[in-house]
Amino acid sequence: MSAIFAAPRSARLRNVVLTGLATAGVAAGAVTLVPSAASAAEMPQTAHHVTTAVRGAHTAPQTTTGASGSLDGWIKQSLAIMKAKGIPGSYDGLKRNIMRESGGNPNAQNNWDVNAQKGIPSKGLLQVIDPTFNAYHVAGTAHSVTDPVANITAAANYAAHRYGSIDNVNSAY
Repeated sequence: MSAIFAAPRSARLRNVVLTGLATAGVAAGAVTLVPSAASAAEMPQTAHHVTTAVRGAHTAPQTTTGASGSLDGWIKQSLAIMKAKGIPGSYDGLKRNIMRESGGNPNAQNNWDVNAQKGIPSKGLLQVIDPTFNAYHVAGTAHSVTDPVANITAAANYAAHRYGSIDNVNSAY
């Protein structure tokens, strides 16, 4: 989708800058998925709030291998679970969003946006906050927001309910 939400011109320009920084490997834009207080206890198909932030250079891409696998392997494991659970999404859609959100670093954490100031920083490959992870966690994955497969699969589940598929997310959402 070309326009996921109507952002003011200044926000659109900020997103362009974030994209440029992520491409340069200096920083990456973060999306924090935040369920409203009422919807946190409910399951999918409810409105969620989102914010964008800039992550510093200390979260440089980690795209080869991590302590327990590789980005390619985590995406493929998530896709297998997603297929079994009927959650739409493709390898390309997942990887594109992961690289924009965390640069491929499963330990990325945003410690300075409004959600972090409230004590709920976004974490992991697809920068999910704990309430959203808990609401969209997929059975069969670890119950840890920083587990790469669980993070990818929960974020894809959220995107499926909110946008139809992670493939429809092409910018901060």
